[in-house]
Amino acid sequence: RANQIWITDITYIRTWQVGGVIDLFARNVVGWSMKPTLSRELTLDALMMAVWRRRPSSEVIVHSDQGSQYGSDDWQRFCRANNLAPSMSRRGNCRDNAVVESFFSSLKKAHQKRIYKTRDMARADIFDYIEAFYNRVRRHSHLGGVSPEAFEQASS
Repeated sequence: RANQIWITDITYIRTWQVGGVIDLFARNVVGWSMKPTLSRELTLDALMMAVWRRRPSSEVIVHSDQGSQYGSDDWQRFCRANNLAPSMSRRGNCRDNAVVESFFSSLKKAHQKRIYKTRDMARADIFDYIEAFYNRVRRHSHLGGVSPEAFEQASS
């Protein structure tokens, strides 16, 4: 079901760091954020968007790698305050976060040659990729060839 396990990570695109939260059920990007640095705020903003959008009614496991942002006191307190259960990958095991790594790989391939004149242009382009294409249009073989949104709607 939706809102049982969310996975999260950070990646870099030109001039920005991107943090994302994906609902493992339908592979929806439910929260994301862009910042110029790898700060705790990057991860917290993405997680806050996920909580605001999904408003989970029961505890959600939030799985990440062992980055310092995810072990911070701010992260732990935010999770406790919002009925989220933090979970971390085993050291050196990238497969634990394979779904979010795959999403970031697709994002980077789609934007690898783009050079943005401003950060606002980069943010608008990433917004379009996530909100207009990835969640609504991009077909996933794991989901039977439909988009994350179509899969989740058909399952509810």
